Amino acid sequence: MNVVYINGPVQNGPFTIAGRPGKAAGIRAAEALNTLLGAGPVPHLWNTVTLAGDLRHRDAPDRDTVGRQEREERAIAAKYAPGPAPAGGVLTDTTPAVAALALEMTERLLREGALAVTPTAVHLCSRCGHMTGAVAHACRACGHQGSRPHTRRLLVWDRPPDAPVLARDDFHAYRARPPGHLLTIAQNVPERLVLSRTRDHGISLAPLGLTGLVLDPRAGVHIAVLAAAARHGAGQPVMTVTENAAANVAAYGALFWRHNGTRLRYALHGRIPYDDTAALQRLCEVHRVSPELRELFLAWFLPLCSLHIRAGITPAQLPALLKFWRRAHLARPDTPGSDVLAELRRSVAAGDMRWVMDVRTLSRAIPELPVTHGSAEEPGGAS
Repeated sequence: MNVVYINGPVQNGPFTIAGRPGKAAGIRAAEALNTLLGAGPVPHLWNTVTLAGDLRHRDAPDRDTVGRQEREERAIAAKYAPGPAPAGGVLTDTTPAVAALALEMTERLLREGALAVTPTAVHLCSRCGHMTGAVAHACRACGHQGSRPHTRRLLVWDRPPDAPVLARDDFHAYRARPPGHLLTIAQNVPERLVLSRTRDHGISLAPLGLTGLVLDPRAGVHIAVLAAAARHGAGQPVMTVTENAAANVAAYGALFWRHNGTRLRYALHGRIPYDDTAALQRLCEVHRVSPELRELFLAWFLPLCSLHIRAGITPAQLPALLKFWRRAHLARPDTPGSDVLAELRRSVAAGDMRWVMDVRTLSRAIPELPVTHGSAEEPGGAS
């Protein structure tokens, strides 16, 4: 089926994977599924086009000697320290391959008439000139309360009236209904979407005559997934993403789900309660779980579970999940049957995650060695 799982780009904020393992849930789930498919490693994707990143760079004491791109690269590398870098490398939403693909797709959409560059009424901060949006509000770039109306040429998408933002076919899930509230939330966006933003860092739209503007990062994260899929030679990329993230980015990425026969879909995963590290440690001690088995439970099994329990795993569910995990691990066969593995791969390729709660199938999927995903520390080992 030429399916590959790729994480929805993670915002490159001030954290490490060891300290905030929940941030890597989509990365870990994608890696586990690709391993089961035999698809090989894919790059970890990171979102660097953020206003918060602009502000961190402006306030940094070394901003005159360290460029924004270098700062982002250093921050990403620090996410994985002190362990090895990801086997598939990393890819950001401003990598040259992503930027080139973004301009190619945008130019095509402009020629086809789906997108337009047109004068649009917006508000600019009266102090720093940051574009605050269609409605006047305090500037998020400098905090100034005042703004002024202004009409400028922007990249826009005028959505067809009554056209749904998300539909069932946009999700890669076997016999699974996408949450109704997610479809409703995603639909609650203006009919005219502005796809150009004022940022210090991003995919420049200057080649389209929009000097000083970059492509909206909510579109860029989808293009990064398509670029990663192209590098991997996969025609069906599946983006692991939370419901909340999908609701926030879907409308802005809807025109960027397809390119040259490649079709992107979402795989929803829920939150994992990594925060209470002391409780997790006590739970493993009570059940006499070895450090190696604990590592697999936290970094491999729970991310896969989060694709099945899409509403989010609760702390109250952890004891039962740990007992189930131990049963599956004890049931591991010396040599997994080829028929079971073939059926498992069919399920993974189809987005059917029910196998995660089947002891017999799960026991045959468990990897041999602990999976650290670029961090030498155990998930939950820091707070």
